[in-house]
Amino acid sequence: MKFFIATDHAGIEYKDFVKNLLTSKGIEVEDLGPHSKERVDYPDYARKCAEAVRDNEDSFGILICGTGIGMSIAANKVKGVRAALCHDAYTAAMARAHNEAQILCFGQRVLGLGTVESVIEAFLTTKPEGGRHKQRVEKIMKIED
Repeated sequence: MKFFIATDHAGIEYKDFVKNLLTSKGIEVEDLGPHSKERVDYPDYARKCAEAVRDNEDSFGILICGTGIGMSIAANKVKGVRAALCHDAYTAAMARAHNEAQILCFGQRVLGLGTVESVIEAFLTTKPEGGRHKQRVEKIMKIED
């Protein structure tokens, strides 16, 4: 399993925590930046992560900005990608179970580190349910056509 991670300046402080959490579980992590607290434009990093996930089969992504909203909107513009803004373990589990999300988005200004840990754990451990949800995911993906 491989995760790509990217942030903007408003999410960079959580990046090392997330990387350490994932690597402690034996998960490969590729840091797509940024690598300083200098102000950057989140769409650039959302796109970089979403394209990496799209182009690397069976990979996932995590995007962090101030709220997670901008990152999720930008990542979902990349064809073939489903990015979900999650605020708790339940929304992260449903993003995987019902929507087969490949990218987890959240906000550093919104979630504490304990919640981040539970959100990531739910995202990692929940499998897609298939069935009627798979049919809905297919309908979502057809919107891109």
